[in-house]
Amino acid sequence: MPLLDLNKLSIGLSKTWTGYLRDWDRTLRSASHPETTRYNYLLAAAQLARYLAEYSPDPDADDAADDPCEVTRAHIEFFQAWMIETRSGATALNKHKGLQQFFKWLQLDEEDIDRSPMERVKQPKPQKKLIAVIRDDDTKKVLGTCKGKDFVQLRDEAIIRLYYNTGARLSEVGNLSLDDLSQDTDSVHYHGKGNKDRRVRYGPKTARAISRYLRARVKHRGAELPDLWLADRGGKPLKPNGIKIMIKRRGLSAGLTGVHAHRWRHNFAHEWKRAGGDTGDLMLLLGWTSEDMPRHYGQSAAAERAQETQLRMGIGENV
Repeated sequence: MPLLDLNKLSIGLSKTWTGYLRDWDRTLRSASHPETTRYNYLLAAAQLARYLAEYSPDPDADDAADDPCEVTRAHIEFFQAWMIETRSGATALNKHKGLQQFFKWLQLDEEDIDRSPMERVKQPKPQKKLIAVIRDDDTKKVLGTCKGKDFVQLRDEAIIRLYYNTGARLSEVGNLSLDDLSQDTDSVHYHGKGNKDRRVRYGPKTARAISRYLRARVKHRGAELPDLWLADRGGKPLKPNGIKIMIKRRGLSAGLTGVHAHRWRHNFAHEWKRAGGDTGDLMLLLGWTSEDMPRHYGQSAAAERAQETQLRMGIGENV
């Protein structure tokens, strides 16, 4: 099932809002924006329209709920405040960025408004949350729940090892096809954000887990599908959301909470820095273009790395 369903997103919206969202999506598709970006942008606009119709304290919000060209700066600021109160600052910031693009399109492409209501709206300042890395001992416990030779156990071990070994995003591993895998070079071709592709090597333990899974996959219902990961029933592919649920379930079975794919991405960055790896190489491996990302990932373990460096340097121990 595709992530983006415009009919579902537009439920309860006016015909004018719905028409604009469809036209905007066509523009986004023509500019090769990936589906996840389009979904996040369109969702932000749809949520604003729904907020204006159902929750806004502004008595003049009815006109804006019917037509996005009537949206004002005050409407946006009320919406952002509501998002911070009911969700989080990070979510409000995400909506802010999506709405910036929507009203920019209305102003510059469609020329239906003279001035964007986002013009003087300040970005929310979300509180940065440190995501703890997942330690090797905990990963060992999670992998311990996959022991066995059943199809599901072999599949889940291969998936978890690939996250652990390569630091990939949830969707990158989840959307792999058979053609993305090279057993000759023990490497995988990831399709990253913004159509940025990269090839990453994986180690012997991951290679063995993948080989075992592929042997079981040949005999499994749905083996003719191009998708790498198959669901345990129904002859259907296992999609990223299914993998997300699987990892959480495996974590709970291991007695751990808060286990998700992104924690292995943070762990990869932490271990890379700990080993003295080059930041530029890390950016290539993890598919980053901004130098802010290496600073953010693994930040929760930065003090540990600093203490290890301090001991290695031996400052104050020379006399």
